[in-house]
Amino acid sequence: MFPSISLAQEIGLAVLLVAALAWVLGLGHTLWGARFHHPEPGAFKGIAVIPAQRTAAAHPMESVELTAAEEEAFAGLVRTFPHS
Repeated sequence: MFPSISLAQEIGLAVLLVAALAWVLGLGHTLWGARFHHPEPGAFKGIAVIPAQRTAAAHPMESVELTAAEEEAFAGLVRTFPHS
């Protein structure tokens, strides 16, 4: 094909061109599919990113009884938060 390069270089060039063409076609197919594929609203059935919070009755180690002084201190702390 090219008189100035060896047969091995010609084969390597052909393989490289075929690989580049396959990559471009695959990329085009991926982008084309992503551009026109619109899933139905609410169709996602995957897991939630943050699991639902369990109730305090789920496990005894997940709840703490506060004294009256601790409840008052917590209420005072919450009152210091700015309102949005």
